[in-house]
Amino acid sequence: MLYPTLPKPAATALAGALAGLLFTACSSPSTTPDNASGSTASTDSATTEAPTAPANSPLQVVAQFREPQIVGVAVTPDGRVFGDFPRWDNNPVNPVAEIMPDGSVKGYPDANWNLWNESVRNEPQKHWICPQSVYTDKTGMLWVLDPASPGIKGTVPGGPKLVKIDPKTDKVMQNISIPESVASRKSYLNDVRVDTQNQYAYITESGVGSLVVVDLKSGKSRKLLAQHPTMMADTTLNIKADGHELIDPSGNKARFNADGIALSQDLQYLYWKPLTSYKLYRIKTEALRNPALSDAQLAQQIEDLGKVPACDGMELDAQNNLYMTTFEDHSIKRRTPAGKIELVVQDPRLEWPDSFSLTADGTLYVTNSAIHKTPTWNKGIGKQDQPYHIFKMSLPK
Repeated sequence: MLYPTLPKPAATALAGALAGLLFTACSSPSTTPDNASGSTASTDSATTEAPTAPANSPLQVVAQFREPQIVGVAVTPDGRVFGDFPRWDNNPVNPVAEIMPDGSVKGYPDANWNLWNESVRNEPQKHWICPQSVYTDKTGMLWVLDPASPGIKGTVPGGPKLVKIDPKTDKVMQNISIPESVASRKSYLNDVRVDTQNQYAYITESGVGSLVVVDLKSGKSRKLLAQHPTMMADTTLNIKADGHELIDPSGNKARFNADGIALSQDLQYLYWKPLTSYKLYRIKTEALRNPALSDAQLAQQIEDLGKVPACDGMELDAQNNLYMTTFEDHSIKRRTPAGKIELVVQDPRLEWPDSFSLTADGTLYVTNSAIHKTPTWNKGIGKQDQPYHIFKMSLPK
């Protein structure tokens, strides 16, 4: 997640501040290594006492990383665990990695894909630039979404892509370039869901605020509902984490557009919401797959599902319960099909719970990315007081 929607007078100032202060390591391809395995604390961190697990917490630690920051997780049917570590404040050696049983990380699918420096600058389609999301589809294929915007400062030309990897062979099976007409320089492709039956992928895009629909058979993509109100942050809200508002280096409050996304198990509906918003929306996927429909016609088919907590990641189970990483109060909640909001787990270790991966046996995996404690939102000083985690738990009955 993460792309701030700023008031116009502040946009230039923020870009300059971020460029000069926060994302030096990310602003261009770099050979400076980051700690790949997460064994030491960041040197710019202000360490405080780490939160501890409540006695009754159902969350089990799968892996933990002091640095770099993990965002996404994907788990295959045979139990292999993958994560992504975007090039935001850090410049990870392995931005896409397999998490090994001993907790170590292994660049995936190989070291060359994880390489991004001056020597490969002319091959943006063959390397992870700033991967944002990993996802396992119903057939067990792994998908990696790379918005190619290191430091969230603008896309690398030719870099935005959706890549399909077969974990059985560890080989890239499909590499779909998202053109600039769909993923503009100000875009930030955020999260993805894949419909293996109809061969389509659905992506939230947070920079401009839009949905991107990809025909996997042809490799062609379309940008839909750009800057429609349902895609945009609610500028009237003061979203908080740990009781504190998110304020950027220019003094602007956090504004994040379309982010969370979920595909119903029957593939009939796509759900989404802007991150800084308390509203949830859905639309029939059949409408999104119809290129004859204009944005105005699509907008007429959007269903407003009412108020939900602010959340980052979303996932639907077989009963159409919508699970949400509700970061404002260190929790995971779910919305029932009837619209009731239920608490699933509250645990202080869920410092900005981020992304889900749901396996067929009903195990829910979740990361905590502690976004609110990164330098971006703390005047350039990281305040992360615990490792980043991958947790897992069984779905409640």
